Amino acid sequence: MNKTMTWLVALLWAAAVNAQSSMDTRLITIEEHFADPRLAEADARWRPKTELTDEQREVMAFFASRMNLTEQLGDLSDKRIPHMDSQGIRMQILSYTSLIGDYVPAEEAVRIAHEANDLLAARIKEHPDRFRAMATLPLADSKAAAKELERCVKELGFVGVLLYGQYKGHWLDEPQFLPIFEKAAELDIPVYLHPALINPQVQQAMYMSPAYSAITGAELSSAAIGWHYDVGIQAVRLILAGLFDKLPALKVISGHWGEGIPMFLDRMNHQLTPDMTSLQHDFAYYYRCNIYLTPSGIMSDINLHTMVELMGADHILYAEDYPYEQPSDFHDFLMRSSLTDEQKQLIAHKNAERLYRLKK
Repeated sequence: MNKTMTWLVALLWAAAVNAQSSMDTRLITIEEHFADPRLAEADARWRPKTELTDEQREVMAFFASRMNLTEQLGDLSDKRIPHMDSQGIRMQILSYTSLIGDYVPAEEAVRIAHEANDLLAARIKEHPDRFRAMATLPLADSKAAAKELERCVKELGFVGVLLYGQYKGHWLDEPQFLPIFEKAAELDIPVYLHPALINPQVQQAMYMSPAYSAITGAELSSAAIGWHYDVGIQAVRLILAGLFDKLPALKVISGHWGEGIPMFLDRMNHQLTPDMTSLQHDFAYYYRCNIYLTPSGIMSDINLHTMVELMGADHILYAEDYPYEQPSDFHDFLMRSSLTDEQKQLIAHKNAERLYRLKK
């Protein structure tokens, strides 16, 4: 190799190293949870008193012991920020762990949501460069919920809204919830669909069996797969209800790599044709245009590359699901992948900056 070629190779190598070292690898994560005992107590005052069977007590004790993360959920300093720093997380977008039960009267639900949002806004002010928030809404009153969402965005500086599961067996595609989505579209903020406990009748029929323990059945119906199917179908129903024909700019985020739905996009596109659904476009058009995905702490190379192939890197945001999930390689998982630098940066922070309108 002559001197000119040697010089050229060295120059190209240096340029490649400099480009990699200058890449912003800091993360913005968007499914990160917060809780406060005072608000949990306010909700609990309205919870119906029921007699539990021995089996139900066993299940509740199991989940209570495994999910005892009260201190980490409420902490925004001592444990959370050191953890964020260790994983290269520049910012978390916070949301409440499931808060307002459907047994709470509408007027009280509105009050609790208002108080919850005020409390989270005050806590974020302790570290304004590290946290943003999504609103908690009272689904018992959709018009009040839309008003609260506007207050959260315009007065408290919140950047999105997170909705849990169903409300008294009603799905979010039903007309009564339309004001919430209309307000989110008007404010240009994304709606995050988060899992919640599923209908007890569905749980009993689909997931419980005398062939295995009640704890196994409860886990199967929740974190293992049940509540993921449930919230995945929620996104499907929003599409089929024509929500995105009404609100074409609305952005909806689905965690856990899309809750199982993306793998069936081609199948649903083939079966749910516009002549059947009366939609303006194919089913997959809406999913790929209006739905965004996060990993929710599921660090799987197969899922990462499959979802980039199915959805595009510009429709994937990063999420840890803290404190419920705390993968030790959360930052390195993305950065060591074979994605391009631009794809990594889109997922790491650029998509979040765009959807949540965050300052760089």
